[in-house]
Amino acid sequence: MVLAALMVRLIVVAFVFRDQTDPTDHHAQFGWEMGWVARSIVQGHGFSSPFFPATGPTALMPPLFPCLLAGVFRIFGLYTSKAALAILSINSLFSALTCIPIYFSTRYSLGNRLSVLTGWVWVVYPFAIYFSADRIWDYSLTCLLFTTCFLMAQRLHGQRHHLAWLGFGALYGVTALSNPSVLSMFPVFLVLAIVHIRQLKGRWVLNNLAAVLGLFVVLAPWIVRNYRVLQVVTPVRDNFWLEFWPGNNGNTFESNDHLARPPSGPIELQRFVLVGERSYLDQVRAQSVNFIRHHPVQFIEYSLHRAVCYWTGYWSLSSAYLRDQPTEIPNIFLTITITLFMLRGARRFWDDDKTVALPYLAAIAVFPLTYYATHVIPDYRQPIEPEIVVMAVAGALSLRDRLKIDKVAEREERLTVMVTA
Repeated sequence: MVLAALMVRLIVVAFVFRDQTDPTDHHAQFGWEMGWVARSIVQGHGFSSPFFPATGPTALMPPLFPCLLAGVFRIFGLYTSKAALAILSINSLFSALTCIPIYFSTRYSLGNRLSVLTGWVWVVYPFAIYFSADRIWDYSLTCLLFTTCFLMAQRLHGQRHHLAWLGFGALYGVTALSNPSVLSMFPVFLVLAIVHIRQLKGRWVLNNLAAVLGLFVVLAPWIVRNYRVLQVVTPVRDNFWLEFWPGNNGNTFESNDHLARPPSGPIELQRFVLVGERSYLDQVRAQSVNFIRHHPVQFIEYSLHRAVCYWTGYWSLSSAYLRDQPTEIPNIFLTITITLFMLRGARRFWDDDKTVALPYLAAIAVFPLTYYATHVIPDYRQPIEPEIVVMAVAGALSLRDRLKIDKVAEREERLTVMVTA
C-alpha cells in the first residue's frame, strides 16, 4: 500500500512541481506563509516574517513544517525546482506512510478485511493525493502524525505503564507543533481513555498526568520562545483572530475568501508592518469581538453555513463564485458522497460497538468546531481525513451488504410466490 501510494503521488508531483516555482507575488505559491518563514530562517533572520516584507519574529505559524522546508531550501536552494520536487516528494512520502496507521487503526476497529480495503482506498483517495502532491503545507505531515496519535488513543486505556501515556502525550505535542488545531482532540482522547480505565478499575489519574506532562514537555520550549520574543503566552501559534476575521467581518463572507485576512491587502499589510504583529492582532481581535457583539444572529448564520460547507463542499452556486472556483460542482458531488457514506459508516460503528465508535464520532464532532466559527476550505479537513475515509468505507460496505440482503429476500419472496402458484 505504501509503495503504491507513493508511486501514485510521485507521478502527480512530476507533472506539477515546476508550478510551485512561479515567482508571482514573491513566490507565494511556494508555501505562502510557511515558505516565507522558511525563507527567513535560511537567510539568517530566524523564525520570522510570515509575509513577504520583513515583519519581525512571529508566532502566526507552527514551527515544524517551516523548519522542515527551511532544511530543504538549504540543501536544494531557495525557491528552486529541486526544492519544490524535494518537498512535494517528502509530503507524498508522509501521505503514503499514513497507510500504516490507517491499516492498523481500522483492523483494531473493524477487522482485517476492512483494514486492507481502507488502506487501498487511501492509496487512490483524491484529497490525499492532491494535498500531498500539489500543495506545500503541513497537511501530509499533520495527517500522518495525528492518525498515529489516533491509533495510539484507541489502545491507550489498555496501557498500564506510565511511559506509554508519556509517549502518547509527547507524540501529540509533536503533532501540535505541526498544526495546533489537533489540540482540541487531546482532552477528548484522555476522557475516552478514562471511561475505559474506570470500567476496568484501573488507575487513571497518574496515567493522564503522564500524558499531559509529555505534551507540556514538548510544547514548553516553543511556549517559552513565544513569550520571550513576542510577550504572548500561547501553546503554538497566536493567529486565531487573524483567521476568525475573514469569515466574520460582514464583507467577504459571500466569496469565502480565506485570503482576505487583513494583511493580504497592501494597505493593511503596511499597517501590520508599522504596528507589529502583536498590536495588529489585538486590533483584529477587537474588531472581531465587536462584530459578534453587534451581529450575533449573523454570526450564528455564518457558522451554520460553514458547518454545511465543511461536510458538503457547498458554498455558493452564483455565476461569479463558480467562475472563481471552477471545480466547485465536482467538489460538492464528491464531498457529499463521502459524507453520506461516512454517516452510514458511523451508524454501523455505533450499532456494532459503541466503545469502538466513540473516537471516530468524537473526531468528526469536535475537531471541526473551530472552523465552523472561523472559515472553511477543504484544507481544514485534512487532519481527520483518514478517520472520515474509514467510516466512509465502512458505510459503503454496509450499504452493499444491505442491498445484497434485500436482493436475497426479494429472490426468496419470488420463489415462494412461484411455489405457491
